[in-house]
Amino acid sequence: MIDENGVPAERVLEGIRELRAGDRPVHGGRLFAYVYDPGVDGLDALAVAAYAESAHVNGLDPTAFPSLLAMENWLVGAAGGLLGGGPGGPAPDVVGSVTSGGTESLILAVKAARDARPELTAPRIVVPASGHAAFAKAAHLLRVTLDTVAVDPATLRPSVADMAAAIRPETVLVACSAPSYAHGVVDPVAGIAEVAAAAGVRCHVDACFGGWTLPYLRRLGVPVPPFDFTVAGVTSISVDLHKYAYAPKGVSVLLHRDATLRAPQFFAYADWPGYTMVNPVLASTRSGGPIAAAYATLRHLGDDGYLRLAAATRDAVDTLAAAVRGVDGLRLMAEPEATVVCFTSTDPALDLFVLVDELTARGWHTQPQLRYADLPASVHLTVTASVAPRVAEFGGDLAAAVAAARRAGPVELPAELVALAGSLTPEALTPELIAGLAAGLGLGGSAGTPPDRLAMVNTLLDAAPAALRERLLVEFVGLLQRPTW
Repeated sequence: MIDENGVPAERVLEGIRELRAGDRPVHGGRLFAYVYDPGVDGLDALAVAAYAESAHVNGLDPTAFPSLLAMENWLVGAAGGLLGGGPGGPAPDVVGSVTSGGTESLILAVKAARDARPELTAPRIVVPASGHAAFAKAAHLLRVTLDTVAVDPATLRPSVADMAAAIRPETVLVACSAPSYAHGVVDPVAGIAEVAAAAGVRCHVDACFGGWTLPYLRRLGVPVPPFDFTVAGVTSISVDLHKYAYAPKGVSVLLHRDATLRAPQFFAYADWPGYTMVNPVLASTRSGGPIAAAYATLRHLGDDGYLRLAAATRDAVDTLAAAVRGVDGLRLMAEPEATVVCFTSTDPALDLFVLVDELTARGWHTQPQLRYADLPASVHLTVTASVAPRVAEFGGDLAAAVAAARRAGPVELPAELVALAGSLTPEALTPELIAGLAAGLGLGGSAGTPPDRLAMVNTLLDAAPAALRERLLVEFVGLLQRPTW
């Protein structure tokens, strides 16, 4: 409950620090998901100071706060210039908007494509199965049908022919990834954009994950295929600044090849007695803090700084991939093309979910990925520049974790849980059944306290069909998110 009397500022901050003590470390190069750390001294302090300068500025009305408009336009120009836009380039008329993150950018890309075709009563989008789940979220929220295209189990990419075959008269958008989040491979953007253009359909490149690094990796000699506005059929691109531009959460940029393509992204409403609402993004009121922090980060690091960070990241990726190759029983899902190392197990006695727990126990926080179609479960590492100084330690810890996982053996679910996972439907889940499952998996503790080891939870989810998996996750997370009285 809210305090009867105010709490002194320092005590409040002490309480926050105590709560933060249980979090994953956001610095230090041992967290391979969720946060992006360049390991640059003083950058956090600069971003926090810039955030504070504009925290109470409201992006709702750019005429009232032109400082925010100027910073947003600068960020769009920086992203556009990096990705083939701007004067003298193949896309001189690129425009864009700053959003709260990649999910919002993808939702807006789908909205713009849908609203550009108001004559369609049942619009559809075509997305590779490896496309980010935010496309599914966009389709759900915007009532657009999602047509997914399978990826080749060997290349982890969709074929251009399959993407072309999925395009229908009702298709308003075709999407591809540069790279895909799960495995870090770049889709055949040029071919996909070509077939989309031939069908008269927009093509969006989700470069939220790699859009800020791929241009720098190309300059360092990495063979990066064409993926940006240099590809004629690409009509929009999203790139997250809170990923490899190393800005604080949450800042993304959605770019369109020209203003006509962007126009349906806006929402305007005047049929009420208040102010006329005009929003380029989903939110109305927006704090200027994240935009100012991103502006300060990009200005401070500069082009040469990002090139150095990309080089450090590339070297860390190479070393991590070599460590995986050196362990019997592990296999890279793909040779690294960007900033992802993803591997799976080839040994039935080596349970990946147990391995993830063993790595966590050694201070390495990785991301398990469950089975999908013909693709095995895998372990995902998002590699940032801060990993470089620690990367030499990973090989020995990985070998030790693998040995410990082999000694522990694969997780064996109780027979009744296996039976439930194979027979239950989402509709059959009752509160009592969910409570029993949660207790059996160690999820019945106090609110906000997930268990230290999650191998059994991941094994159950891995065994469940996708629809049941979704419902179980919703219920399990709901058990963690309970009010504190």
